[in-house]
Amino acid sequence: MQLVINGLSKTYGNGVKALDNVSLTIPTGMFGLLGPNGAGKSTLMRILATLQEADSGSAMLGTIDVLKDKHEVRKVLGYLPQEFGVYPRVSAYQMLDHIALLKGVINNGDRKAIVEALLQKVNLWEQRKRRIAGFSGGMKQRFGIAQSLIGEPKLIIVDEPTAGLDPGERNRFYNLLTEIGENVVVILSTHIVQDVQELCSNMAIINKGQLLYAGAPNDALHAVKGRIWEKSIAKSELDGYNAAHTVISNKLIAGRPVIHVYSDARPDGFESAEPTLEDVFFSHINGAFRSVAA
Repeated sequence: MQLVINGLSKTYGNGVKALDNVSLTIPTGMFGLLGPNGAGKSTLMRILATLQEADSGSAMLGTIDVLKDKHEVRKVLGYLPQEFGVYPRVSAYQMLDHIALLKGVINNGDRKAIVEALLQKVNLWEQRKRRIAGFSGGMKQRFGIAQSLIGEPKLIIVDEPTAGLDPGERNRFYNLLTEIGENVVVILSTHIVQDVQELCSNMAIINKGQLLYAGAPNDALHAVKGRIWEKSIAKSELDGYNAAHTVISNKLIAGRPVIHVYSDARPDGFESAEPTLEDVFFSHINGAFRSVAA
């Protein structure tokens, strides 16, 4: 199964164009949707999750019309928003049992088996009787994944799932998402490049509502290879280099800015840099590299 998005657009009442004629084909597996805050990622996710209306365009999940057949979409959808509310005094087991009931699992025995299996899968079995309000950020995210898996979904949407997680929790979350993404369409919406680099075989970059790139991360890296150059400079020189070159990023190393420049030819005094997915991201976001995959 694949998700085919064609010409999706959304403009808010204040005139902000959140999505501008976005077209994407998303296959089975982990798909990374990269973009800065305010790029339009969450709007796209909410539309696909049937929580918001698009102004125009279409989205087909297999034979299901996502924009028109919302009830059918919800039967096969798992959704983990950036922030999700729970009843604070309810235990993890009770909450999953309640969500399973809402999703149509009426039989008590079936529901018990599903809830127990999911708690084991996300490594929350030992905490099943604890109130969710007392969970750490990582535990809440693992619970969120568990609730999104009820009903054996064909499409799973996770919005900024690793924000605020420590490195250990993030790695556990990576492993869980990778396992889940083997047989279903999983859309990972994030502004964290490492999330996509670690998890996704396909990706897209979106900014200001426009699709800037769609394809495999390796293909994106190949497209900028030989065009990324770096140099360590003094802080006082930064404005001058920004004016003279296409500086796509800078970061401090040992207290000095190390800048990355996008250029077809090597600028004087620069060394070639092995491109990273972060270079790809900033090249597109900053307008240095303009290419939309068909």
